[in-house]
Amino acid sequence: MVQTPAINEAVASQGSGTDNPGGIGEGLSTAEAARRLAAEGPNLLPQTTQRSTLRIIGEVLREPMLALLLGGGVVYFILGDHAEALILLGFATFSVAITAIQETRTEHVLEALRDLSAPRALVIRDGQQQRIAGRDVVRGDLLVLEAGDRVAADAQLLQADDLHADESLITGESLSVRKKASAQQPDAGAPPRPGGEDQPFVFSGSMIARGHGLARVVATGGHSEIGRIGRSLASLDTQAPRLRKETARIVRLSALAGAAVAGAVVLLYGLTRGDWIDAILAGITTAMTMLPEEFPVVLTVFMAMGAWRIGQAGVLTRRAAAIETLGATTVLCTDKTGTLTQNRMAVVRLWAPSGGEVTLGPDAQIAGPPAKILEFALLASPAVAVDPMDQAIHRCAEESGIAAGPGLALSSEHGFQPELRVMSNHWRETGASGQSVIAVKGAPESVAGLCGLEGEELRALTDAADAMAHRGIRVLGVASSQAVDPSPDAGLEDHDFAFIGLIGLADPLRESVPDAIAQCRTAGIRVVMITGDYAVTASAIADAAGIEDGDVLTGEELDALDDDALAERLCHVSVFARIMPEQKLRIVTAFKAGGEVVAMTGDGVNDAPSLKAAHIGIAMGKRGTDVAREASSIVLLEDDFDSIVRTIALGRRIYDNIRKAMAFIFAVHVPIAGLTLMPLLFGQPLLFGPIHIALLEMVIDPVCALVFEAEPAEENAMSRKPRDPAQPMFSIPMIIWSLFQGALVLSLLAAVYLGALYWQLPEGQWRALNFFALIAAILALILVNRSFSASFAEAFSGKNRALLIVVGIVSSVTALILTVAPARAFLKFDMLNPVLGGVAIGTGICVLIMLERIKPFAERRWFGDERQGYAPSRAM
Repeated sequence: MVQTPAINEAVASQGSGTDNPGGIGEGLSTAEAARRLAAEGPNLLPQTTQRSTLRIIGEVLREPMLALLLGGGVVYFILGDHAEALILLGFATFSVAITAIQETRTEHVLEALRDLSAPRALVIRDGQQQRIAGRDVVRGDLLVLEAGDRVAADAQLLQADDLHADESLITGESLSVRKKASAQQPDAGAPPRPGGEDQPFVFSGSMIARGHGLARVVATGGHSEIGRIGRSLASLDTQAPRLRKETARIVRLSALAGAAVAGAVVLLYGLTRGDWIDAILAGITTAMTMLPEEFPVVLTVFMAMGAWRIGQAGVLTRRAAAIETLGATTVLCTDKTGTLTQNRMAVVRLWAPSGGEVTLGPDAQIAGPPAKILEFALLASPAVAVDPMDQAIHRCAEESGIAAGPGLALSSEHGFQPELRVMSNHWRETGASGQSVIAVKGAPESVAGLCGLEGEELRALTDAADAMAHRGIRVLGVASSQAVDPSPDAGLEDHDFAFIGLIGLADPLRESVPDAIAQCRTAGIRVVMITGDYAVTASAIADAAGIEDGDVLTGEELDALDDDALAERLCHVSVFARIMPEQKLRIVTAFKAGGEVVAMTGDGVNDAPSLKAAHIGIAMGKRGTDVAREASSIVLLEDDFDSIVRTIALGRRIYDNIRKAMAFIFAVHVPIAGLTLMPLLFGQPLLFGPIHIALLEMVIDPVCALVFEAEPAEENAMSRKPRDPAQPMFSIPMIIWSLFQGALVLSLLAAVYLGALYWQLPEGQWRALNFFALIAAILALILVNRSFSASFAEAFSGKNRALLIVVGIVSSVTALILTVAPARAFLKFDMLNPVLGGVAIGTGICVLIMLERIKPFAERRWFGDERQGYAPSRAM
């Protein structure tokens, strides 16, 4: 790279300093740079102790529910039931693999941040420019900065020529900021912070949008601004899946209860009958009936299928905990740049003093005075646009068919002049006249001063500029001057400029955002904006997006509040503006402390800590950085804000369906356990053995539970409030309803059992009758529990194809068992005659009719509050 004259002059004019033993003009010596690299470490974020894959698997295996799955498989092997053992161990292995993969991916968060924070850098060492790896940059190095460069470390500007930096990855502000050079040392008590205009500092991870300069490195690695973000990210723990812990607790309690009952059965059977071998067999069977190993299996299936369904909506699920939490979301904290907006500047308005005004849109026609504004704004822009505003002007002109001054040749470019707050280009006509055209654009008041506007003309310009600014639009004035052979030493003030008009630029709102936010409000989800942008711009975007009216709280005001005062203000604030990364984290933490379930969207490095701290971190997939994606729970693959609402709706559906499946399993276990214990009370042989229980629990129940996973969402899924985050999966009303269903089924099956005893049926028929009556009752329980409100008549409408498939499979397996002699012999069944077959089917029909009649009462009596949802006591 060729060193520019401006940089050569700046380097030559600098003296030596104590921080730069070799003299700042020479930069650091190679030896000094090596010494500092060894003493202070590489320019990387501090390494964290990462968990190995084996360690992660070990932690997963310590989960109670997985330990039970693996332990159950071992027991089945000891008993000789190899098929059942392999099925159980297969589910356990699948669950361990999925969980380990998800946990391993979270270990890459800081690695992605380290890669971003250490680009290659051009430095001056031993008086020569050298391109080195970003990790080798040390404090005191001289960085040569040009447009398009990624800054490798925090540095103080020694020379800046029209230098603008895009710090959106750190601050979230979409517009680049102007930088000024300063020879003064930074104040140790007040470290520089990104985001301000005319600061003499550039920051690691930012991009030079325009101009060039020379800067001395003042902080590297973990001491840089991006390093501070990395340290806060490393200190955060990922939210643990509450549903997994709750399920494990229920399974553990059920296992303890089952062990106690099984022990009592062994003693009762052995003491009353004297056959201790059969007593042990009865105890094992009883324990199996009371151990709901289907819970972790069903939960694993639902989470895997839920992630797949959410993926079909264009969303990648990175953590299973997010699926169970989506339906409880009460606050959605959204970034502005790149999330609500497109993160791409665009020309949105043209205003001419003659009355010509155009608000640009898909069908806007640019002609007359507005076209002239755009033409001269293009003439005043660099030929190669780097700054987002210049790119927007080039793009708008190209789309409108406006060329950069036909018949004109560029004579000279003049970058931004801070003292005038304008930039200009000089053009010369290609004809014989030698006429020159000077196009200028910049701050409206500065352009008005160059044009000598006053009185009504100035007032009209000011009113138009203020109206745009209050809509969040960045406003530039455009003017031109013509002269014959102008003096090369003449300044812009020496020319007579004619005012042409105003050009307004903005980061456009995504089209889907207003509808998505309206749906969030209907669902009882409060949307707040957290941005590094200015308050006026943020408020304008919030109004356009439809975010509910509320206060605007700036970062400076936030710092003045203690935690109690902030908690009080949160109820009334809808926009947080000029927010720094650690302040975003504080806001999310404060919402969580107030009982809110927080979802946070973002795409930049500055969003990573709050994405990880939130209950649900939502990153943008295309525009988002690796850091944001790795720190998040879910990633929007298409950067479509509307998919957030679809994902929340899916989350509510998945959670509802998990509860339906769990309630069904609870209900099923009551008659299974009851029929296992009943022969002991009547002195009869065991009705079911381990193979029958294994068939019911490890085949029929999980297959039937798939029906609930495929069940469509309830009609009020997105019109009710979020569910109470403290509401347990296994709530008291749900347990009561499940036990009631199970007790009703058991009473009918007990009648069948006693009838079989009364008619003295052979043991094979007696066992087959009760087994298939139980299967019919299980199918009835599926139809009853598949919907909170819909009747079973809607079950076969075709919305849930899995239901039809399951019913067909169960019916086919039942017929197969009855008609294939080896299968009957293996299960110790005899053939059922038509009358007994009718009794078995009739039992299921009775269960269905009775529970369908009772279900509306149960919904009103027990589930009214649960179905209506929940919202914390806050201003909505």
